[in-house]
This record gives sequence, C-alpha cells and structure tokens, in this order.
Amino acid sequence: MRRTPLGTAAVALTVLLSGCASLQSSATEVGGVRMTDERPVRDGGTLTVALNSDPDKLDPSLAQTLVGRTVFAGMCEKLYDIDQDGTIVPQLATALPDVSADGLTVTVRVRRDARFSDGTRLDADAVVGSLLRHRDLPGSARATELAPLERAEATGPDTVRITLKQPYVPLTGVLADRSGMVMSPAALRTYGKDFTNNPSCVGPFRFVERVGGDRIVLRKDPRYYDADRVHLDRVIYRPIPDGTVRLANLRSGDIQVGDQMAPVDVRGALTEPKLQVFNSPSLGYQGIGLNVGNVKGLGEKPGPIDTPLARDVRVREAFALSLDRELINKVVFQGMYEPACGPISPGSAIAPGVRPEQCPKRDAERAGQLLAEAGVKTPVRMELKVSTTPESGRLGQVVQAMAKEAGFAVTLRPTEYATLLEETDNGAYDAFTSGWSGRLDPDGNIASFLRTQGAMNAYGLSDPRIDELIARGRTEADLRERASIYEELTRRVNAEHALVYVYRQKNYAVAGKGVAGLRIYGDGLVRVSTAGYVQ
Repeated sequence: MRRTPLGTAAVALTVLLSGCASLQSSATEVGGVRMTDERPVRDGGTLTVALNSDPDKLDPSLAQTLVGRTVFAGMCEKLYDIDQDGTIVPQLATALPDVSADGLTVTVRVRRDARFSDGTRLDADAVVGSLLRHRDLPGSARATELAPLERAEATGPDTVRITLKQPYVPLTGVLADRSGMVMSPAALRTYGKDFTNNPSCVGPFRFVERVGGDRIVLRKDPRYYDADRVHLDRVIYRPIPDGTVRLANLRSGDIQVGDQMAPVDVRGALTEPKLQVFNSPSLGYQGIGLNVGNVKGLGEKPGPIDTPLARDVRVREAFALSLDRELINKVVFQGMYEPACGPISPGSAIAPGVRPEQCPKRDAERAGQLLAEAGVKTPVRMELKVSTTPESGRLGQVVQAMAKEAGFAVTLRPTEYATLLEETDNGAYDAFTSGWSGRLDPDGNIASFLRTQGAMNAYGLSDPRIDELIARGRTEADLRERASIYEELTRRVNAEHALVYVYRQKNYAVAGKGVAGLRIYGDGLVRVSTAGYVQ
C-alpha cells in the first residue's frame, strides 16, 4: 500500500537530530520467525524476490511505495540507514551529523571511497544536488520532509553544510530514507525526467533493466566500495500480487524470497520444512483514506467536494464507527496483525501511540444517529478503491458488509496498484485503502500526509491546528513536550476522520531454507546486500 500495497517484538525508540534512533527486537528469532539469517553463504547465483505489487517510479525523489523502497535497498544507498537493533547508523555518511547549538546548521561528512554505478565519484557536490532535487523537483514526494532545508552547500570535497529555516528534529531519520538517497549527478544531467528508467546510485547492485509488470533486474556492481561482501551475481524482483501464487512459486523454487506475505500464506509456510519465515515489527499503519478536499491533485490547494463524506465530518465519523477493527483483524488477517487507530506505533518512545485495546469500538447505532443528524439521504453511497490483491479484496468485502449495517452502500472498485496511486493522487476517488510502512520519527508518519498541501496528502485535508502542531513537533527537542504535541496531534487528526486508521500490519517475508544472509529490520525492507545461498 501507500505507501505499502512491521509486532510481538518490544520496541524502544528515541530520536534526536544529533543523536540516534532505536527500534529493538527482544530476540532475533521468536517462535520460528526471524529477522536475520547469519549462516555463511557462497559467492554467485541469482536471487529472485517476489513483491506483492509492481513498484512505482525508480526515482528516489518521486517514489512512494514500500515495494519500491525494497528495490532501492539493493541499489540506492542513503546517507544513513538503520541496523538490526533499529539504531540509525552512517551509510554513505561517515558519522552522525554535527549540529550547531541553535539547531540551525547541520554538517554531514560523506565517504570518499564510493562511486556511483556509472563510475562517477561520490562527493559533497553530489549530495547537495540530490538534497536540493528532493526538495525542489515538481511532484517530489520528499518535498515536505525537506521543506525546513533552507540551503545546502559543499564546504569541501566530502563535507556538506545544511542550513535550516528552524531546528528540525526528525532530520537524521529523514536522511535514513529516500531523502537521504544520493543520485549520480552525471545520470541526472543525462536522463533528466527519465532517470526513473536509468537510475544510478551507490549500492551493492546496479540497475540493468525493467520490464513493467514482469521484472526489475539488478547486477552486482564491481565498483561498490564493499563489493567483497556482496555474494550474489544478480537480484531479480518480480511483482506477484497473489500471495497464493507467491507461496506456490516458493515451494517450487521458482522464486527464493516472497516479500509482504499475507498471514494465511505465512501460516502455510510455517509448516513447510523447506521454507523459513522472517518478521519485523511495524512502525506504520493501514487504513482507509477519504477524499475531503483533493480537487486538483497532490500539492495543490484543497477545495470543496460535493459528497456527503467531504461535506460533513459527522458522515466520516459514522463510517469510522461502522468498522470493527478487532473483527477485521480476525476475519481478514487471521489475528496476525493488530487493530490501529492512530498514525504512531504504540511502541514509540517519542509519543505513546494509541494501543489496540484503546481503539474505538464499533457502534452502528451511533453511526446511524450521526447520519440522521447530518441530514443525509441513506444509504450513503460511496466507492472504495482497493488494490487487486486477494487480501485487499477480502478487506473491502468486510468493510462493505460492516458499513452497510450502519447506513452506507459501498461499491468496491478493484484497481491495479499503480493506477490506484495515480487516481488517488489526482483526487479521482471517494475512498481508498491507504497505508504507510512507517518511519522511526512520528513526523515521518504524519507531515507528508496530513499537513496542508503535504507532498502525499491525497486526502485534501487542510486544518490550521494540525499544521501548527506538525510545525511544533518538528522543532521541539524536549521529549516530554514532543510526546504531548503528538498526543494532541493524534486526537486532532482522528477527529477529522480523513484517514481512518484500521490496522497495523507485521511485515512477513518467506524464503527458501537454502537462502541465507537476508536482513529484514524494523523498516520492513528485505535487504539482500549480504544474501546468497548457503555453503
């Protein structure tokens, strides 16, 4: 879904601009489910990874999907990354940022031994160019994340100085995701808007080809600074939306790794002696987005929409009250996920997210009363766009049945994933299944989606109080005060019901027992840089 198509583990989380972030699992393996595989591997071979949908643009500035982030993990490194414990660590940077006492100047030093896949050397100028492109490129999904960046400049061959408009606490976490990916300046000059079809970054593998809807092929990059630790010759990513088909291909050996496996398929894999299951805890959420003001597309000024859902918050609240989150988890996900009713994971140490047991209970009677108070004709007709995966279809059917009892007539519109993203970005929808894989800092789950004209605010939500709280959360370094801000922000967001949070998934991946060296951390990405076949 969006833009995913992570738990039983204990979570500890602390984020400061000049410090680090932590997401810790109580164990590497629990109940036969693991996050890493440390068995020794041999060199050579091709690994085929099945994704649950076709990634969107392979351009770090424009990309929005979790499946795309998984592909980027193989070919586009970032200034920072997270490790097995969820701690932010340097990747293309050599150390965590140096921050001035006033929080307005941030200095990042970058590696001097790295080259892009096209042979261009990584330097501070390349970092500056990528940061400014992420911020300024029309349609950039990174624009909101990097909006506080006033200026970036190279003060030496390996030193970048970032000047901020105001202190920006989430910056280190932001640079541990796509905003921290550095692109070859030569490739950007050569390909411009077509960079998505010719991506060139620093990474263990380089891009070879993409056949839409069929495969993305990467090959080991001999120029990679740590190439001696890369074992595979090639990695192939194949979109296979049907989890049953993914599992069948895993059993036959046609694919070796299945990403984002559905609970029903995970249960099947746990009984297979030739398969192993990986799991990582979640920082994200899944829910249903409602169009309350998206009339001209992402980044444009919101406007009025003549639907009951958009006109009256009571209608949206009624829809939210029609949903039984616990039952949805049991019926659709076999109890392997958990109910959610807010943007922040309950395990966050920055701001305590709403725990599953605190979520509102279904109240169809109250929903009916709200519709009567709103004076709308019942049943309220609405179209819900769902992706074409079987799991998304089952979710849609359960939502349809529950909403019907509360006075809604929901029509399901199964839509191919890339098309669903395009249509919802453009505002061509009533409601859609909306989700996010999650970020370490709560700002990463909120600002781009719920701030007025945010880079991924497909809902058209515009609330001055929400905007004010987002701005305060970004600049407040005191952890207690930040927690208070995000608690209030969660209440305010939930009162708008533009994004109805429904469940928080766990990220499951299944691999053949012959595959080792995989890494699946708290961000939900399947990392293949050290993967291979057992010796």
